[in-house]
Amino acid sequence: MIHQLQTRRIRPAYLQAFSAAVLLMAALLTAGCALVARMPADGQPKAAATPAAALPSPIASPAAGERQGFAGLPSVSQIAAEVRPAVVSITTRSTSMRGLLAPDQEDGSGSGFIFDARGYVATNDHVIRDARNIRVTLPDGRAFGDVKVVGRDPRTDLAVLKIEAVPNLPVARIGDSDQLRVGDWVVAIGNALGLEGGPTVTAGVLGAVGRSIQEGNGVVLEDLLQTDAAINPGNSGGPLVDPGGRVVGINTAIDTRGQGIGFAISINGARAILEELIEMGRVVRGVMGVNVSTLTPTAAGRLGLPQTEGAIIVNIQAGSPADRAGLRASDVIARVDGREVKTMRDLLRYLATRKPGDTINLTVFRGRDERSLTVMLEESR
Repeated sequence: MIHQLQTRRIRPAYLQAFSAAVLLMAALLTAGCALVARMPADGQPKAAATPAAALPSPIASPAAGERQGFAGLPSVSQIAAEVRPAVVSITTRSTSMRGLLAPDQEDGSGSGFIFDARGYVATNDHVIRDARNIRVTLPDGRAFGDVKVVGRDPRTDLAVLKIEAVPNLPVARIGDSDQLRVGDWVVAIGNALGLEGGPTVTAGVLGAVGRSIQEGNGVVLEDLLQTDAAINPGNSGGPLVDPGGRVVGINTAIDTRGQGIGFAISINGARAILEELIEMGRVVRGVMGVNVSTLTPTAAGRLGLPQTEGAIIVNIQAGSPADRAGLRASDVIARVDGREVKTMRDLLRYLATRKPGDTINLTVFRGRDERSLTVMLEESR
């Protein structure tokens, strides 16, 4: 039985017990055209970094047109053939107490992908959270029962596992999610529903970038890619791939309120986290102690601001570095260490590269007044 996670809006994509129902496809034929009813997919949902040394260097892209399929569309079968061998199935077993002294065994399943030849596997934290036993199986049938949890980061829903570095271990190539454009083709690969026979492949387009969603435990996931490629229970931790066969995201959630709306953690936001998990087993962050949002033209007009871009401070934690530096709610951060801040994502990505004790210089607007403030970051708690 797959563990159920109660969430307010968005739930992790592998934890819902799923019973597949067969729906009849109805075709209505008219003169020269056909209308086909689409089977709805049921599911559930649930932080710029330099390339990490332990991550494989991207291989040169194929020649133009090499991966083109019918009517100029990418050949999904070629993409799948390249990436699918590195996509692993992750099965877990955990024990919970039911009643007073009644232990209950719970089984779960998810996905991951090998991103380093030393045997490192990337996945979602919620896939392996609370698991006592973890088993990793490759599409070629090789299975690993002695799996090490290298590190977890619940804040970004990322985790790294380690399996034995055996010969011919397939490794997924890493792409550049910053090069994606809304409307680009993407392919999601993962062990949907925990079905036998290896990973499932689905295709769609990139619907949006820079999305944020809140999980039921209150954690807000940032810098997400939105796609309509089908993501189902069991897909969590699997790769979202570009037409060149490179991983550009890590599938993590779907929104049951929408039709085919899924989310993946951008690989450019994830790779520094994955590398730090390998090096330290955890992520050490320097924080200011603020909550921010992207400034919109509407909000700028309402506040009488001279600019329409930046990260606006929503609230400040009392006694935090930001509080001590003199920042206030409604201040707009326009630059950090000389770098332009156009959106909340620009600020969060930069802060993710800094550590406790680092000092950053901010250019902020308070109404029409421009100010320069210095903040010393503290370790997140």
